[in-house]
Amino acid sequence: MAKVEEKTNFNKSKRFNFALNWADVDGREYRQEILDLANKIGRTKAGSSREAIPFGPEYYALEPIVDPYQAKIAMHLEFRKKLSAEEVGKKAGEPYEKVKKALDHIAWAGASFVITVDGVDMYWQDIFVPGHLELININKEIVEKHPEVAEAFYYFGSKKGPMAAGIMPIGGGPMRVLPIERSIDANTKKATFEEISKYLNEEEVFTVSDCSCRTSREAMGEGCGHLKENMCIQMGHAAEYYIKTGRGRQITREEAFEIIEKAEDNGLMHSVPNLDGIGKTHAICNCCGCGCYAMRLANEYLNNDIVRSNYKSVVDESECVACGECVDVCPTNALRLGQKLCSKEEIDETITKVTPRNTEWKEDKWNSDYRINRQNSLESGTSPCITNCPVHIPVQGYIKLAAQGKYQEALELIKKHNPLPAVCGRICPRLCEEDCTRCDVDEAVAVDDIKKFIAEKDLDSTTRYMPKKRNDFHDKKVAIIGSGPSGLSCAYDLSIDGYDVTVFEKEEKLGGMLTLGIPSYRLEKEVLDAEIDVIRQMGATFQTGVEIGKDLTIEDLRKQGFNAFFVAIGAQSGRKLGLTGEEAEGVQSGVDFLRKTALGEDTGVRGKTIVIGGGNVAIDVARSAVRLDDVRQSDIYCLENREDMPAHKEEVAEALEEDVNIHNSWGPVAIISENNKVTGVEFKRCISTMDAQGRFNPVFDEGETKVVECDQVLLSVGQVFNYGDLLKGEEVNLTPRNTIEVDSVTLQSSKPDIFAGGDVVSGPRLAIDAIAAGKEGAVSIHRFVQHGQSLTFGRDNHSYKMLNKENLEDFVDYDGTERQRIQHVDGKESKTTFKDLRGILTEEQIEKETARCLGCGATKVDEYLCVGCGACTLKCKFDAIELEKIHEIEGYEIDELPKTVLKNAVTRKAKITINKVNPFVKTR
Repeated sequence: MAKVEEKTNFNKSKRFNFALNWADVDGREYRQEILDLANKIGRTKAGSSREAIPFGPEYYALEPIVDPYQAKIAMHLEFRKKLSAEEVGKKAGEPYEKVKKALDHIAWAGASFVITVDGVDMYWQDIFVPGHLELININKEIVEKHPEVAEAFYYFGSKKGPMAAGIMPIGGGPMRVLPIERSIDANTKKATFEEISKYLNEEEVFTVSDCSCRTSREAMGEGCGHLKENMCIQMGHAAEYYIKTGRGRQITREEAFEIIEKAEDNGLMHSVPNLDGIGKTHAICNCCGCGCYAMRLANEYLNNDIVRSNYKSVVDESECVACGECVDVCPTNALRLGQKLCSKEEIDETITKVTPRNTEWKEDKWNSDYRINRQNSLESGTSPCITNCPVHIPVQGYIKLAAQGKYQEALELIKKHNPLPAVCGRICPRLCEEDCTRCDVDEAVAVDDIKKFIAEKDLDSTTRYMPKKRNDFHDKKVAIIGSGPSGLSCAYDLSIDGYDVTVFEKEEKLGGMLTLGIPSYRLEKEVLDAEIDVIRQMGATFQTGVEIGKDLTIEDLRKQGFNAFFVAIGAQSGRKLGLTGEEAEGVQSGVDFLRKTALGEDTGVRGKTIVIGGGNVAIDVARSAVRLDDVRQSDIYCLENREDMPAHKEEVAEALEEDVNIHNSWGPVAIISENNKVTGVEFKRCISTMDAQGRFNPVFDEGETKVVECDQVLLSVGQVFNYGDLLKGEEVNLTPRNTIEVDSVTLQSSKPDIFAGGDVVSGPRLAIDAIAAGKEGAVSIHRFVQHGQSLTFGRDNHSYKMLNKENLEDFVDYDGTERQRIQHVDGKESKTTFKDLRGILTEEQIEKETARCLGCGATKVDEYLCVGCGACTLKCKFDAIELEKIHEIEGYEIDELPKTVLKNAVTRKAKITINKVNPFVKTR
């Protein structure tokens, strides 16, 4: 044993932030034999800048797994030279039986390789990465017992990564990206060493194992949601080793190809150990950019040369529709959505301003937050439609597919982001259209009507889109409480991942406020039922008439094996104003009225009806009331003037056409009653609703009042939450607004297994906002119920920025077609029925309307960040992106590589010096 006596020794480890919860190692004893072994495996020398040091990552990788005798025996193994136990025993001067036992443990632990040759076990050592650190971390027993080995794997990269910045030759890194073979089929010239099939066809023995990088991440509680199980393929001697030590399951070549294809279909990329010799490798890794340690060198240290293939992605902007599918899967965030339209002043679309090739590369140049700071668009912005949509549906993409008559593919693209497109096609407030660039020419593209046309396919069981399941996690049970848009969205996404999902709804009908709060003349229930039926067919179970907190508690569900909960109960009750006379007969909340109407119950609403409120719910209440046989007049009174009403303008226009009277700028003072029955409402004139700071602060003219006679008053001034006993005993924190307090990104409440989203978190908002929350809830729950996953790392931040429309060139060449509209329904007719009389655009109209899209956005590629994996090409439905070969580098022999690295280091130093002396002369 030796001791670390000087603080400087520990400071050497601090240079790469190695901190495994040991704050001070002064005077601590360390094992010299472990350091000696670490330097031997690492091919480093004590005292050099690359040495293994006490309590460094190499030390902690080995210290828990080999005892002093095993370490002594391991010192007699050789680099890539196979030795038998008998040969090792002779070198060590130790008896065969004892040496064999030690070598078997060393190989089992991962500190050496072993295979059987002609009946004799042969042992050897390799490099740390890719090599022994992977082998150690694939040993589940060791990682579980000694999680420090997982951290050591991570911090080894922290030590070595910065050293390699800017000096590693392309094709010379320890790992190398192999382009997805399907993405290079169209290239006229192929290099077989860059084809997956070459490696699989050359070998006879294959295994599949968990991903070592993601195993390490999970052990640290930093998984990214891409799970590790059955992800990486070993071949040849590596497969034999994995079989012999129980690390992997033997598979056939055909199974290996199937695993490769499944990984590609799920957006993963490939990389291979690159130092076995030119054109040789022992494994194929299926990687994600947020978990893989090789890709970390590119993403954190921006040292992309160390992993890149010979290819780069190239976008044909004339074909690109900015759907963002390629952006989603890019492992290095090299692809981002930008602008296709021409600008008056040139915009900066570059991502990488400097690289380590010619610049000093210290921590201020790194991207250490790469796992949480991905960008979907460039700083210069992209299409307004995808930016403004709360779920960022790729509008431009599905419009283009519809223009080509590919309606089924358009539906598939929509439903990746929105599981209720037919519903939203009828009720969405069209945020995507508000800033549509076409508005600057004439009128916005009829996005919602196009979506409605496409979504009709979902209403027919023979043409509806049924997504493929990505995984099978039926052993994990998730309870969703509430079947409104947020709950349904969460159920949809979790069902795609194969979870056992049960949706609990306290009402007898499913749909939440979609059913009970939106009248049938806007959303016929057959439409909603059809989209719910898709979720049911995907495997979700629905239990109606079950109120959680009353019939069952959350704790009861835990005892039944439920692993996580998503609370999506909405805002079900109407808010009162605290007016005198509110308790009189004839006064009820608008949402209660809508609920009774939806359930076919007697609403009690008759005669002259006054609706108080100016939002969309108030409009729905007034329009529903006017349809009742016993209502002779339906009037709305609201604080806002006509322009500032929160209700959608089209809804207001439709209400007026149906003879709903709207009285603006009046606020209620009191409800007048006689014998406890409503007879009227007293109002006073509202001068303004907002103060100078933009806060809601109504000002009234106290001298202008009036009394309006009526028989019924329907209060539609907001909704509140009715928790009942749902959260009793659960220690779930509420906000001052009485909403559930959750993390703004993960939607996790103060009770770790309870997540919440939709109106119960945000307050009353749009259905599309609730859908967005449901999808985020599904992401978090997937991560929560799986071992070792972070709720934030590798998550899509939905960071979109809208292009600067003021900087666009004037539109000269554009389709002059007027906006297409569905056939107008006369208000005199529509107010006679609760049926939805609105039609959909015809196919001829769709052809015209889709041609009106100006195609604002396109994907942009940063050539330096792109590592040429090809994952993007498989996701593009428009043949707008392909791989182009830009290098002809096969690789380097491991013993020749240091010479090239040294040469690069010298050249780089010279470039840095030149740039310092004359910064106007840029070197590459």
